[in-house]
Amino acid sequence: MESIKLSTSQARSIILDAAGLAKPAQFGHGIEAVYRLIDQLGFVQLDTNYVVERAHHHVMYSRIPDYQPSWLAELVDDGQVFEYMMSDAGYLPMKDFRFSLPIKQAFADKVREVDRRMEDLMSDILDQVERDGPVMLSDFENDRTEASTGWWDWRPSKIALERMYLEGKLMISRDQKFHKRYDVPMNLVPQDIDQRMPTPEEFANFTIRRVLGTLGVCSVKEIAWRARRVKGNLVKTELAKMVQQGDVIAVSVDELKGPLYMLPTQEINPQISGEVFILSPFDIVNVFRHRLKEFFGFDYQIECFVPASKRLYGYFSLPILAGDLFIARMDAKAYRKHKILLVHHIHFEEVMLSDEMISKLVTALMGFVRFNGCNDIRFDRTNRKDYLCAIAKGFS
Repeated sequence: MESIKLSTSQARSIILDAAGLAKPAQFGHGIEAVYRLIDQLGFVQLDTNYVVERAHHHVMYSRIPDYQPSWLAELVDDGQVFEYMMSDAGYLPMKDFRFSLPIKQAFADKVREVDRRMEDLMSDILDQVERDGPVMLSDFENDRTEASTGWWDWRPSKIALERMYLEGKLMISRDQKFHKRYDVPMNLVPQDIDQRMPTPEEFANFTIRRVLGTLGVCSVKEIAWRARRVKGNLVKTELAKMVQQGDVIAVSVDELKGPLYMLPTQEINPQISGEVFILSPFDIVNVFRHRLKEFFGFDYQIECFVPASKRLYGYFSLPILAGDLFIARMDAKAYRKHKILLVHHIHFEEVMLSDEMISKLVTALMGFVRFNGCNDIRFDRTNRKDYLCAIAKGFS
């Protein structure tokens, strides 16, 4: 099938539309919108960092203005959504459950054999959960026999629980304090959910459709990244078949390196509202740094993993999107006890902001303050005092 030529501007619009950022409330309102969002994205990355509201809630709020964090837990409890480590830890629609099975099998095949004591511990824990219901790590005594040697030096019960979770013998739900509860799948997966292991072809086909539906326009490398835990996956083979059959369209974008792909159901020229979104670093739009640079001209890196002395913009800077243009990044921390959102650094990109754009940014900032349980916002540093003064006037 002949490829389609897109401008960079068209590609940006397609990417934002697929990600649910073409306009505010693209998925509607209420808890139903949360499910529609997760179903569209296929995967919402989970992160425990609580500098501002946790990443998975932040992703929801960016797209659902009336979002309540309790809604995500409700969907998990109702069996509509589940948590698992696909490419990363995150939330997925329960109807996709069977496509987590190859990942679980890959974990089971990869991990090294354990000694008899660990086998017995895992067996005992599984028996306990099946008999008495879900457990938490705090239910087990500190069973460490030697002093800890570092951050990832887990004690035996933690290793046992996490291994059984990765292999699919246990699943995770969360309490109100975000602590993990480990339970057996039969207690969390509805009976009408298909639990058959997909064939390698089915898994590859599913991965291709899911990733293209989420990213809009992307390369085979980005598609295969979602299936990287399954060695010998058939993503490249099945992609070639799907292009030949017309189920996937090959596209070229200006001078960007290809080949690139999209689904034939994706609208070519979606309208972008021009509204301002304050995004999580773990938002699907921000996951691939090279895509931000190639399609949006935005050179971004989350710097919480960078040594403090080498950080340019701050520990947890949040990308700020206006329409199809990244206009700034904001390193912020919510001081919930004092109800203040402190912006350590707001750095503006080399763009000209109109009065209308600044007004929309103020509106977005006001909403973000409330979302983080705060009443006020303070700014420490910026590279554009004129823009910051305009923002301050908008708050007055």
